[in-house]
This record gives sequence, structure tokens and C-alpha cells, in this order.
Amino acid sequence: GMAEAEAAGDAGLGPAAAQDGAELAAVIGATVPTGFEQTAAEEVREKLGSASRISKDRGKIYFEVPARSLPQVHRLRSVDNLFVVVQEFKDYQFKENKEDALKDLEDLVKTLPWTDPLKVWELNNSLKKKKTKRKKHNLQSPASRGKLSDAGEEGGADQNNTNDQEDCAQNPVAMEPTGGQDKENPQGVTSRNGVEEEEEDNEQSEVKAEVQASSESGSKADEGQTGEGEAKVLRFRVTCNRAGDKHSFTSNEAARDFGGAVQEHFQWKADMTHFDVEVLLNIHSNEVVVGIALTEESLHRRNITHFGPTTLRSTLAYGMLRLCDPQPTDIIVDPMCGTGAIPIEGAAEWPCCYHIAGDNNPQAVKRAANNISSLLRKNESKDSSTALGVPLDVIQWDICRLPLRTGSVDIVVTDMPFGKRIGSKKKNWDLYPACLMEMGRICTPGTGRAVLLTQDKKCFAKALSRVGHIWRRAQTVWVNVGGLHAAVYLLRRTSEPAQDTRPFW
Repeated sequence: GMAEAEAAGDAGLGPAAAQDGAELAAVIGATVPTGFEQTAAEEVREKLGSASRISKDRGKIYFEVPARSLPQVHRLRSVDNLFVVVQEFKDYQFKENKEDALKDLEDLVKTLPWTDPLKVWELNNSLKKKKTKRKKHNLQSPASRGKLSDAGEEGGADQNNTNDQEDCAQNPVAMEPTGGQDKENPQGVTSRNGVEEEEEDNEQSEVKAEVQASSESGSKADEGQTGEGEAKVLRFRVTCNRAGDKHSFTSNEAARDFGGAVQEHFQWKADMTHFDVEVLLNIHSNEVVVGIALTEESLHRRNITHFGPTTLRSTLAYGMLRLCDPQPTDIIVDPMCGTGAIPIEGAAEWPCCYHIAGDNNPQAVKRAANNISSLLRKNESKDSSTALGVPLDVIQWDICRLPLRTGSVDIVVTDMPFGKRIGSKKKNWDLYPACLMEMGRICTPGTGRAVLLTQDKKCFAKALSRVGHIWRRAQTVWVNVGGLHAAVYLLRRTSEPAQDTRPFW
């Protein structure tokens, strides 16, 4: 039945549906900004009706959906990357001896339930191809198609992605550590949620096994028929993430040996840069999850076309906006909008609110305006008859003297200057209290709220203590922004009226 299954797949039925009438189910893993796991779980329940499990390994959630819901899964706003879970081991017992531990991982490959996850992967590919066909009239020949990333028109892969692929292409075994934590505190103790905990060594690697796989059709080589009817050998890579201090092996070694077994099992060909299948091996202490990637690059690049030096990931922008629970007709202001990630995400998801973006830097305002016009064009091309504008304005202003009336704003959401890439820590000491006062002035007493992201937590805490009569801290979410430990604060406006110290204009 492979041929009928292919045909049925094209007709919009999953391959499984053709064979036995059963609904193909997928357990999906999603990576999300750390600290916003709960937010993502709420979005999944709201939009897909599925319950999520939040992983002990921060920054991931898992949920089950029928495979036909994949298009909706790709439209989630809070997730960066998606994968289908092949199998999960909650309490995997690693052998003490390195060789034995690696041998066990190798032996695991042939026992894993690959069949349904690969069907989900195939279905996901056919969705991507449809998307590509719609966007590109000139489809490349099958030969060249593998070389170009499907997401080429989205603005290319993530910067760091391309880099580590290059790394791997030059040397057969490459390893790149993720997260800047280990470098910042070598003694390895960091306080997360106020709890002192050992910082585990985290590493990620992609490993390239330089072995030519034979082109004979292996057990699965006939999946993914090319149009000419001869079997296409799939190309793959294994990406391993390992965290924890009890393992005798590195992520490199795990990826290499696991990858060798995958190659043998499927007769696929190892290829770091032009792979069809990316197999994920996530090891977090005693939790092991094997998955297959469903996204080629982070979904967080979807709304922004002009990037600045500190453009916020749209998934984090979405999480921040969700924290302040926007209601229809709310006026939402981002006084330090940079390239506009927050208000653009806001206008796309909460079109019944009015979003105002402002920045003191003319360059930023220009970029934000460009991002907004690309969004407008995208909306128009969807359906020109109903294309409304985007409820969003961009203004150049002075953050400490906003041209907005006292008490006229419902929500302020912004990414405060970190003082790392822009500005300085010293400037923050004057800027933060002045900002908080001015935000307090424009927000409605009693109901106004602010969600602020900052990495300068000391300075923020001091500034907050000076404006305690205007702002109360309701919630803190610890996040990781490009390897920097940062915090998102939800503040509620007290009912204390604001002193408008400025001359009336």
C-alpha cells in the first residue's frame, strides 16, 4: 500500500487514514522562550484544545494533536521550533561506562517506533511544499530543491544556524555550547526563581558521519519517492542537546554514535547542511527524548523583515503581551519600540486594540515603519477586499516626555535598554526611574498595567522602589535573551493619581 498511501496523502488524508481508517496522532514538542512555558500551554489549549505537559527541561512543552491539525500548530505565536516526538523516556538509566552508555543509545535506534512520526514528518513536508508553491511560481527542479532551504523567502535561516552548519561542514565533529550561562559564572551557581541550583553543563552539537550510504533501497529508502519513480535516498543529520552532570559522554559522542545507528537502520546518507530529516536527541539528566524536527528555522522570524541590533524575538513579544491580558479597545503603548517587534506582534494578534509604537532613535522608527508596511502588504495580498489597515502608529518621541495625555493609556509593554548593545548601565540609573514615572503618568490609575523586560535587574529594582506609590510588582518571569539572564516584570498601576509635572500643551 505505499502508492495508495502517497495518493491518499495528496488527497489530504494522512497515510494512516488510507491504510486502516485510524486517525494519525502526533505528539508535538515545541521550544518556547524559557519562563513562558505556561503561556504557551494556554495558547495551545485555547487554539488547539489540547492539554500540554511542561517539560522539566525548561523552554519546552509537549502536546498531542491529530496530524491533520499541523497547519494550526504552525500558526501558534508562542513557539520557536517544533518537532514530532518519536519516543520519550522519563527515567532512562545510563550506564556508568562511556562505551556501554553509547552502545545502549545505538541499540535504541532499532527499537524506536519511527513509523508514525515519519508519516507526520512527511505530511508536514507536503504542507511546506504547498506553502512554497504558493509563494514561488518558479519551482526549482527536484535536484536543486534540496539545496535551497524551504524557508528561503522568509529571510534566510537564523544567523547562528548557518554558522554552526558551516562549522560542521569543515570538521566532521563540531560542538557548540548553547546559552551564555557557563561563561558568565564559572563557579556554576546561579539563582533561578530564587533557588540556588547547580548550573548543569549544557551543550549542543551536530555531528557529521562522513560515510557514503549505499543507494540501494534500504528498509525505508522507498519513502519519499521522487517523481521519476526511483527511490531517493534521504539525507539526515542528528542534533544532540545534552544537559546534566551525570553523563560519561559528550553530546558529540552521543550524536555521532546514535547517528551511525540511524544511518544503518534507514540506509540514509549523513549530510550536515543539505539534510531532509533532522533527528533530535535531547538528553536532560535522566530524561531522553528522540524527535524529528518539523521547522527548519525558528518561527519567531515570521513578522519582522528589518532587524535591528536588539530585535526582540516575536515569541517573547507575544508572551509579554499575553501577560497583560489585552482587552478589546485597550490602548497599548511601546515607548521604546526599537524595530517594532512588540507592537507588530500586538497588532497581528490583538487587532481590536490600538497599538502605539515610539522610540527616540530615528533609525529605529524608520525600521519599525518598514516592518509595518511589510505587514500591511502581507495583509493586502491575503484578501484585498477586506484588508483593513493595521491598528498601529509609529512616532519618534522622547521617552521621558511622551506626547500622550495623563491617564490615557491602558497598557505599556516594552523591552527596556539592557545597557549591553545599546546605551549603558550608568545611563540606566537615570533613565529607569524617569521612564517608570512617565509610564505611570500616561497609564490609567487602578487598571493600567505594564510589562517590562530588562536585564539590568539591580537598577530596575532600585527604580521600582522609588515609584512604589505608582507601580506594584505583580509577577516576575525569568527569561533568557540571547544567552543573557533577563526578567520580565508585570506591574499594576495603583489608584494613586499621577502628578502631571509638565506644562499643559
